Amino acid sequence: MKNYYPGNSYVTPTDKLGRKVLTRFGLFIRIMKVVIESRRKAISGEYDDDAWNLSSYKMLRCFEKSGITSHFSGMDNIEKPKQPVVFIGNHMSLAETFLLPGIIVPRKKVTFVVKKELCEYPLFGPIMRSRNPIAVNRKNSKKDFMTVMNDGVEKLKSGVSLIIFPQSTRMGHFSAKNFNTIGIKLARKAGVPIIPFALRTDCWKNGLILKDFGSVKPERDVFIEFSEPIDITGNGKNEHQMVIDFIKSRLLEWDCPIND
Repeated sequence: MKNYYPGNSYVTPTDKLGRKVLTRFGLFIRIMKVVIESRRKAISGEYDDDAWNLSSYKMLRCFEKSGITSHFSGMDNIEKPKQPVVFIGNHMSLAETFLLPGIIVPRKKVTFVVKKELCEYPLFGPIMRSRNPIAVNRKNSKKDFMTVMNDGVEKLKSGVSLIIFPQSTRMGHFSAKNFNTIGIKLARKAGVPIIPFALRTDCWKNGLILKDFGSVKPERDVFIEFSEPIDITGNGKNEHQMVIDFIKSRLLEWDCPIND
């Protein structure tokens, strides 16, 4: 499988950047071309890890052609554990759902914990279902917790890492009180490490009417950074705080809002 981001870090080369004048409609059209192609492959059973990796890279190019610079770092940390891990990070926009696979998939087999609705969307649903995610409906928190614990342990034992966003929804700021411990509990139960990640993707803001169709701010760079792996000891309380501290420190460095 081709690794489009070899090494520990990646920054968009200036010669790959488009002009910072693209509207949300222009970016949306470019992204829809990739989504439609991916959907066709998913329906025909051709959307494997290689196709997922390539489509994620194409999504990055959609952003770069829109004048958005991306910064990825800490990627060597993904490969340090020789076993599956639980990736735990903040959730800011739809952009990370597109971009994270291209960073992680060449290094570890992975899937998401997602809202069930994402698997049911007419356009995006076939793509997400082809990745065999863990789907929760967010209507019954106890049932969702058991689904993640049971299905998550099974996935991890089969060699598949999981990406979890512990926030209840995508948010333009970070709030520790809305950042639950489900990823820590899953890693503890499965006996695997966690890899915290922090991101800033508010170049594509959440929309007020259509959440996936907000304004585009090409002057805002994309940042994604992965921390060192962390083993869970005891009840995981200290490790949960370590994740929060890592995310907050990076968001402060990237001049991103934090609500304690």
